[in-house]
Amino acid sequence: MLGKDYEGQDCALARALEVVGERWTLLIVRDALYGVRRFNDFQAHLDIPKAILSGRLNGLVDDGIVDRLPDPDHRGRHLYHLTQAGKDLWPVIHSLLVWGDRYREGSCRVFQHAGCGTPLDDRGTCPHCKVAPGPDDILTKPLRRTSRDDPVARSLRRPHRMLDPVPEA
Repeated sequence: MLGKDYEGQDCALARALEVVGERWTLLIVRDALYGVRRFNDFQAHLDIPKAILSGRLNGLVDDGIVDRLPDPDHRGRHLYHLTQAGKDLWPVIHSLLVWGDRYREGSCRVFQHAGCGTPLDDRGTCPHCKVAPGPDDILTKPLRRTSRDDPVARSLRRPHRMLDPVPEA
């Protein structure tokens, strides 16, 4: 098994990869940006084994990327909310989505500046307003229907403001 750190590297990228470099981590952050808050919704939308999801969420909490709060509607369960450090990963997520759209498979979503409705450019900037909106000022809309049919995917078939909680499954 590979180690989780890059002890011999004197580099900010290596330190960042220690936190977000595992294969599931950025998908969890992406879903949290989409408004996923509950463990069961992350698990259903990502098809991730429960033990791995639990470990990744614990690591994200420990690293200050998400906060774990009691779920007021479900005793003994938790809600996961991005911290500012987690929200600050939006440009990374957006850049990887753009790269994947260009070099792998066409995107199934478009991201618009909620303030004016203009699609963001590849740099995550609104060409109309000349700003790079944060995730709380971005609307995501589907471009095409995906084959996924879990509750999160169904919710994201309609325009959705980033960070707004997806409806409970």
